[in-house]
Amino acid sequence: MHSGVASPADRRLSALIRHLEGASNAMDSDTITASPTSGFPGARNSVFEHVVRAPEDPILGVTVAYNKDSSPLKLNLGVGAYRTEEGKPLVLNVVRRAEQMLLNDSSRVKEYLPIVGLADFNKLSAKLILGADSPAIQENRVTTVQCLSGTGSLRVGGEFLARHYHQRTIYIPLPTWGNHPKVFTIAGLSVKTYRYYDPVTRGLNFQGLLEDLGSAPSGAIVLLHACAHNPTGVDPTPQQWEQIRQLIRSKALLPFFDSAYQGFASGNLDADAHSVRLFVADGGECFVAQSYAKNMGLYGERVGALSIVCKSADVASRVESQLKLVIRPMYSNPPIHGASIVATILKDRNMFQEWTIELKAMADRIINMRQQLFDALRSRGTPGDWSHIIKQIGMFTFTGLNSEQVAFITKEYHIYMTSDGRISMAGLSSRTVPHLADAIHAAVTRVV
Repeated sequence: MHSGVASPADRRLSALIRHLEGASNAMDSDTITASPTSGFPGARNSVFEHVVRAPEDPILGVTVAYNKDSSPLKLNLGVGAYRTEEGKPLVLNVVRRAEQMLLNDSSRVKEYLPIVGLADFNKLSAKLILGADSPAIQENRVTTVQCLSGTGSLRVGGEFLARHYHQRTIYIPLPTWGNHPKVFTIAGLSVKTYRYYDPVTRGLNFQGLLEDLGSAPSGAIVLLHACAHNPTGVDPTPQQWEQIRQLIRSKALLPFFDSAYQGFASGNLDADAHSVRLFVADGGECFVAQSYAKNMGLYGERVGALSIVCKSADVASRVESQLKLVIRPMYSNPPIHGASIVATILKDRNMFQEWTIELKAMADRIINMRQQLFDALRSRGTPGDWSHIIKQIGMFTFTGLNSEQVAFITKEYHIYMTSDGRISMAGLSSRTVPHLADAIHAAVTRVV
């Protein structure tokens, strides 16, 4: 229908056209300056101009420096990842077999896992660390959630504690893994330290440990390395663990175990779980973070678990419901592949047995490297007592070298390690031990 009078719709359309034309003219005007937050080509500076370059991670930064070195003699003893005698990364045969089984199963799909992860993986992980006959498991007092390796397990546990536990202070050993204080601080906890390593004896400062935990406020959280303490390789004896347990329980402190090396330290899964099982056996509550990075070589798969041992099945169920609320906005749910590998191996008796054999072979090679390095230093007459190398356990040795000696070794011998003198024994081989021994000998005799 046509008429000389514009309809309301036509008037609105005309007004819109005039508005857009006006806006277009204004954009062409020289009087408009670009907003600093706009993507307009005339903007002079990035809105992130103020951002300063962050320092390299002290551990991963060692690898960055190593990769830039063109020397054929270069050796990376910084990052904690297992290497073969030939210096190559290792994928366990049993892991390859499990992956092939998963690949051949055409019924497998790529659907999301539940928030708490793969049920079989969680059940089997709790049994591995607590023991298949654990009363806590039999009484349903344990809640286990799949997390993003050990780091993710610590983070989820830390955030849960920050929300639901009355004490917001966690005591961590001095020294400890460099990521521990960062993870717990960002999770919302206040981080304090307790004495652990004695640089004079290059062993455990047990008296200092007892004094510091004895003066901690009632209810404080205490981080404990289940075995193969990182970075020192120094562990309490079974008798010392019992004393630590008694003190922690008498003070109503809450133990939080970081178990990154079960089976990888001694070659025995049960022996390396002794400290955790000691605490669970007394009926008290505790947290356990597990990682399968080292003991199954699943570094990049990011497979881990957080188990919380509670006083009752009802409490465990309620705790799990709150863990879901921590995980859901963090990463929604965990990845399926690595956890499926672990579950496949743990639930098959023959594959489990094959894994324990391969695991012991890795642990034994590291123990052998310790002995070879100790023998090489002794044969060179290197000043000092180097027996701590064979007394310490696990992937790392705290050499006792100072930062100047470390810098000397890196510059003159192209050997890379963290500035505190920690070396990864898993990065050594029979071929490279003499080179390292020469470097340590030179550093000790020429650099004070």
